[in-house]
Amino acid sequence: MDDFWELMNHGGGTMYVVAAFSVIALAVGIERAMVQWNFVARARALGEAINKSLLRGSVEDARSVCERSESPMADVFLVGIERYGRTKTDNVVTATHRERLRVQADLRNRLWMLGTIGATAPFVGLFGTVVGIVLGLDKFQADDTVTFGMVSGPVSAALIVTAAGIIVAVLAVIMFNYFSQRGARIGAEMKLQTDEFLELLLEQQPIATKDSRPESKSKKEGSDGDRDKAA
Repeated sequence: MDDFWELMNHGGGTMYVVAAFSVIALAVGIERAMVQWNFVARARALGEAINKSLLRGSVEDARSVCERSESPMADVFLVGIERYGRTKTDNVVTATHRERLRVQADLRNRLWMLGTIGATAPFVGLFGTVVGIVLGLDKFQADDTVTFGMVSGPVSAALIVTAAGIIVAVLAVIMFNYFSQRGARIGAEMKLQTDEFLELLLEQQPIATKDSRPESKSKKEGSDGDRDKAA
C-alpha cells in the first residue's frame, strides 16, 4: 500500500491527474458500449415489424409497434407517423430525417472526452516527469558528491508518469476511433432504415385530421342547402 501511494505521488502529484483521466476514459467507454450495444439489431427488428404493418396498410399498428419499442429508432419512426397526413409530404420527410440526425448525434455524446484525454494525457505525463526530475535533483546540495545511482532513481521514478500518460492516451484514442467508426456504421444503417420506412409510409392513404372533418361536414351542409334553395 505504501508503494502505491508513493507511485501516485510521483511527478508532484501529477499521477493523480493521469489516474483521473484513466477512470473518465473507462467510464465513457463503458457508457458508449452500453448505448451502442445491439443498436443495429434492435433497429432492424423494429424496422421489419413496422414495414410489415405498413405493407398491410395499417399505420396504427406501426404506431403501436413504435410505442412499445425501446429502440431509439422508434422516435424517428414516430415523428414520421405523427406528421403523416397532417402536413406536406416534404415536411414529413424533413422532420423524420431531422429526428434521425438527432438520434445519430446522441451516439457521439461524450466522445469528445476521449479525444481530449487522448490529446492531453501525454503532455500531462511529460509535465509530471519534468516536475519529478526538478524535485528529485533539488534535494542535492551544491557540495554533495552526486553519483549516477543517486540521479537515476528520481529520474526513473519521474518517467513513470510519462509512461502512464502515454498508456492512458493510447487507450483513449483507441476507444475514440472505435466508437466513432461504429457510430458511423450505425448512422448508415439508420439512413437505410429511415428511407425504407418513408417509402412505405408515403404509399399509405393519408390519415384524416381532426381539422379536416368539420370542414368536410360544413361543405356537405352547404351543398344540401343549395339543393333545397334550388328546389
